[in-house]
Amino acid sequence: MKIAIFGSGGVGGYFGARLAAAGHEVHFIARGRHLAAMREHGLRVTSALGDAHIKPVRAHENPAEIGPVDIVTFAVKLWDTDAAAEQLRPLVAKGAHVIPFQNGVESIDRLKKILPETSVMGGSAYIGTRIAAPGVIEHTGTMARLRFGAVLPSQRPAAEKFLKACQQAGIMAELVDDIVLVNWEKFVFLVALSSASTVSRAPLGVVRSDPELRWAFEQAMRETWRLGRARGVKLPDDFIDKQLAFAETLPHEMRPSLLHDLEAGNRLEAPWLCGAVARMSAQAGLDAPVNRTVYAALKPFVNGS
Repeated sequence: MKIAIFGSGGVGGYFGARLAAAGHEVHFIARGRHLAAMREHGLRVTSALGDAHIKPVRAHENPAEIGPVDIVTFAVKLWDTDAAAEQLRPLVAKGAHVIPFQNGVESIDRLKKILPETSVMGGSAYIGTRIAAPGVIEHTGTMARLRFGAVLPSQRPAAEKFLKACQQAGIMAELVDDIVLVNWEKFVFLVALSSASTVSRAPLGVVRSDPELRWAFEQAMRETWRLGRARGVKLPDDFIDKQLAFAETLPHEMRPSLLHDLEAGNRLEAPWLCGAVARMSAQAGLDAPVNRTVYAALKPFVNGS
């Protein structure tokens, strides 16, 4: 299968490396020092599930030079979505399907405003990764999972083909029937984790063991769950309790990408995480005081520091 990885950071770099190691033709789209390092030294992944070193790497800055591909995994930062989507036009024009593996719940709609509706599927990635150094992806823990699905019936064959590619690469992958529900399930947990961890500058283990932080974590989750239900998403009644139990199984040192970005002085995805919950809740006539407060605290750093 021929696959383009648009956004070759923690998520794209990790899963792209696994697909490339399995023999698929994988093209990595990147820029700056990360791109230069991949071209010179290859792409390295360090992981408890097994290290990988891909060399040579098919690394590009311009997607148009890749030619036709079957699938584009789209994992750029949320603040870069619109500009990056514009660069996908040449690939989509040649028949590619795009699967966004981004945070948040607005990616499908944002992409469909720029690309043909028939080309945009949906997806969620579950993994703790970061760029440890240019050309090096560091994986924390052992969770590494992709869930994705068709938005239109015509996309199903492409989704099934990508599922087979993932399975051949040893990736835990699932083709789901309701990708909107799946994205919201991830969103509820991620908003809570990213909010409590980033505002406290602490890993998950500290958040879940401190009574006040654990309360903030749970309340942020409940606000997001309530918003999803108000928007017609069929989140189960016991979802919060199950997610609190799930949090206990994750590594103490797990840190969300929002915290990594804050500490590095990078731009933040907060407007589409806690900020999105505050914004959409206000539009729905709901209150979301924890998410609104966290967003207010992070807002001075949204454009980097």
